[in-house]
Amino acid sequence: MDPLLFERLVQAVEEAVQEAEIILPPDVEAVLRLAAGRETNPVARGEFANILENLSQARELRVPICQDTGIPVVYLTVPPEVPVTAELYEAVAAGIRRATLSVPLRPNGVDPISRENSGDNTGAGLPPVHVMPGDVLRVTVLPKGAGSENMSQIRMMLPSEVSDIPRFVVDVVMAAGARPCPPVVVGVGIGGTFDGAAALAKEALLERIDTMDAYEQGICDAINALGIGPMGLGGDTTALAVKVKRGFCHTASLPVAVNIQCWCCRRGVREVAL
Repeated sequence: MDPLLFERLVQAVEEAVQEAEIILPPDVEAVLRLAAGRETNPVARGEFANILENLSQARELRVPICQDTGIPVVYLTVPPEVPVTAELYEAVAAGIRRATLSVPLRPNGVDPISRENSGDNTGAGLPPVHVMPGDVLRVTVLPKGAGSENMSQIRMMLPSEVSDIPRFVVDVVMAAGARPCPPVVVGVGIGGTFDGAAALAKEALLERIDTMDAYEQGICDAINALGIGPMGLGGDTTALAVKVKRGFCHTASLPVAVNIQCWCCRRGVREVAL
């Protein structure tokens, strides 16, 4: 890779992380404000007020919205003229290391067995980098906190259980309760393979949350009927949105994954000039 392009990619990753950690996407903030305005539970209204004040303070002080700055999941679109080589992944890792210092990020990356911390949010398989073809070189960063990630589930359902998918999603959110810091955003992956369904569910969290189709809205309404509410203290809004991505699967399979995101549904995007 050209050294100048390498440096531009490193900088783009760092800037995308900064954006994601400090400023909530406009569609997410708009949905939060809409939910706050509709809330009838006084305790829940107080929690929404705290959330919105937190967003304001993060912007003003240029600090992360949440103390759990998460694991940075990185999505790259790569045009034909940019070779997909080891340097591409090295540039992403370098950008994460820079962001760890400049934002700053909490060092969350540890060895799964020894629990030894790398100190810079990189390591074997970290950050996860998903590469797909595109017209431009674009970096999208999805910081994923552990409180919500730990509540996610996957189930290998039977093809005859298609009608049970909404119930499964609602049950996952109900079991999670207050732990993922609701109101949550729920990414659902339907189809693919065991690992593919999980990837679809996480990718669903990159979609705008200010629109839902009828299927998504129906699941969201069922989740909100649970009454868990903001921070699990009761209220009208347990889920801000449900987003579903689908993929073709084996005729004998029906993988379904649920990837829960907290109210702080973060994402940052940068394009890199070639």
